[in-house]
Amino acid sequence: MAISNKELTEHNAKVVVLDFINALNAEDFDLARQQLHDDMNFKGVMGERNGADVYIEDMKKMKLKYDVKKVFTDNEEVCLFYDIDMSGKKIFSSGWYILENEKIKSFKVIFDPRPILT
Repeated sequence: MAISNKELTEHNAKVVVLDFINALNAEDFDLARQQLHDDMNFKGVMGERNGADVYIEDMKKMKLKYDVKKVFTDNEEVCLFYDIDMSGKKIFSSGWYILENEKIKSFKVIFDPRPILT
């Protein structure tokens, strides 16, 4: 049975996003950076970052850890449910990653920030 272009695109998108998350978990920021477009955009509950280098510099300081619970794919879009360890607090979150040419072009992360604000 042949794999369709859509299935291949979804597989590749999923691999890129999971490689990105695993690299962040391992603090391999060079590998994480390779998964991002130079002009990528991040939007989150606590702010925005424009540009891959700016985003990676922040990740080097924050050293977040991700525990992926579920992965959804739709062409070049990947959605994750995960727990993010933020300063010792596990926060259930969702990330929506949009890829272009097998690199992350933009993503948004949503979560309830109250546990880290108190």
